[in-house]
Formats: sequence, structure tokens, C-alpha cells
Amino acid sequence: MGWAVVPLITVGLGSPVSFLYAAVRRRSAGLAVAAAGYTGALVASYEALVAPGDVPHTFGLLLLLGTWIFSGMHAIGIRQRLYPPADPSDQRNRRVVEAARYRRTLREEARRIATEDRVMAHELRIGRPDLGPRAYDDGGLIDVNHAPPQALSMLPGVTPEIVDRIVRCRAEHGAFISAEELAMQADLPPRIVPDIAEYGLFLH
Repeated sequence: MGWAVVPLITVGLGSPVSFLYAAVRRRSAGLAVAAAGYTGALVASYEALVAPGDVPHTFGLLLLLGTWIFSGMHAIGIRQRLYPPADPSDQRNRRVVEAARYRRTLREEARRIATEDRVMAHELRIGRPDLGPRAYDDGGLIDVNHAPPQALSMLPGVTPEIVDRIVRCRAEHGAFISAEELAMQADLPPRIVPDIAEYGLFLH
């Protein structure tokens, strides 16, 4: 945005540099031509100003004034086209993506704790949203081997019928070691296995 006001605050003298900068940044041949045109106009106005006689001086002043006004209007007129304001929906989407990535890092850290220190994992209630308010945020993990049906239903894509299958298989075969084993034992739809692998925790 700053380049657009340079022609105005420099009385047009900075217009070649301003438009050359914009041309390089935007890779625009048209802006490069404009930079060359404003350079030629400034050179012509300087030559007229230093030439003897009142008529050349007047012409030089008028040319310099015209370059100043036209280049300033030109820069401001194309500024939004070259650098459109950020769409609020784009900003909102970026925030949502950043939040999702942050939640993923929370799950990764919670898994690390659960792997390295099971006692701490139980103390922090990792994967157990059913145990009431928790100070520790595990990013939405569900302990498939210990969570009750209402917590298992929070897994993505899991229906009440699938919850019943998981609970029954858990009672018959014991704890699961992975989402893949769970999928085989409970005959889960393949489409939900990646989501269960992402959000499921398999503590023993």
C-alpha cells in the first residue's frame, strides 16, 4: 500500500520508482511501461525547466504538475486491484485452520504423555471426557478401551450401532491396541478408521 502514496508525497518525482517497484512485485509489463512513461515525463519537465525562456519554464512546470497529479491518481486508482483487501472469510478460514492444527498438536502431546507415563495420563484424564471438567486439554482424544458408550459416541463417524459393537467386542476380547485391530474386531466401515486413528486412544 505504501508505494501508492509515493507519487503524491514526492510531487511526482518518486512515481518512476513507485511504479517500477509495483511492476517488479506484481510482474506487470503495464506497470513497467507506466514507470518508463513517468520517467520520460520527468526528464522532459526537467529539460524544459533548465532551458532558457519563460515558455519552456511554464511548460516544464505544467508537465511536472501533470505528472504529479496523474501519477498520484493512477497509483491510488490501481492500488486495490493490485493489492485487494483481505476477504473476511479468508481470514476466518485461516483462523479455523490454525485452530485445527493447534488441536492436532494437543492430541500429539497427549499421546506422548500417555505412551511415556500412564499414571500421569490417568491423572490428567486423557481420553476421558466423561469424567467431568478437566484442566488438561487433550485435543479431543477418546480412550476407546475405557470410555463409556456416551464418550465413544463422540468419535467421528461412530453411530449408536457401532458404539454397541465396540462395547461388545471390548467386553469379549479385552482391550484393543490400535484402530486397525478395532476395525477388524468390530467390523467397522473403512471410511471411519482414519478418524478413529486420529481421535482414538488405546490405553491398557
